[in-house]
Formats: sequence, C-alpha cells, structure tokens
Amino acid sequence: MTTEKIDGASVSAQANVYFDGKCVSHTVTLADGTKKSVGVVLPSQLTFNTGAAEIMECVAGGCEYKLAGSDSWQKSGPGEKFSVPANSSFDIKVAEAYHYICHFG
Repeated sequence: MTTEKIDGASVSAQANVYFDGKCVSHTVTLADGTKKSVGVVLPSQLTFNTGAAEIMECVAGGCEYKLAGSDSWQKSGPGEKFSVPANSSFDIKVAEAYHYICHFG
C-alpha cells in the first residue's frame, strides 16, 4: 500500500537539492523525532551513498535500482519498497519522475 500522506509532522521549508536538481527532497520530522525525506528524482541515472539504513518507498512513477555489490537491476513502482544498508550505495535509473519517501533507520 502506498503512503499518501504523513500526519503529525513538521516539514523543512528549504529543499535538499542534489545532482544539479535531478533529485529534490524535503526533510519531514515526526512527533517522535523520526526523520524521513519526501522527494522526487527526475529522469537520470545517479548513484546515492547512504549513511543510515534506508527504505525507499515509491509513491508514484518508478525506477530501476541496483544495490552496491549487485550486478542486477530491479524495478520499483508505486507501493513498492526497497532497502539499502547503512554505509552503502545504490544506483538508480529513472525514465519518468520517481516520487518517493525515504524512511531512515
């Protein structure tokens, strides 16, 4: 099931802009202090590095991704998630805008 909204949260008004504007997100902080980011990746092929473990949830659009150490690309569409370990990376290919929620932890 796709997350459509996040209740009881504060949103950072300043955007996080990465890769010359190909990825734009906003930080969301829940009442319990949990942080997430909500954003979009525009058509491109990028490599993201992780500090904390992440779960990428597709809200709309789609992507293909390849985790560090893997040779195979996987697809992720609306309502689907993929996990990325802490201190790792993943490659992402986006043909149409990929709207996501990044759950940290």
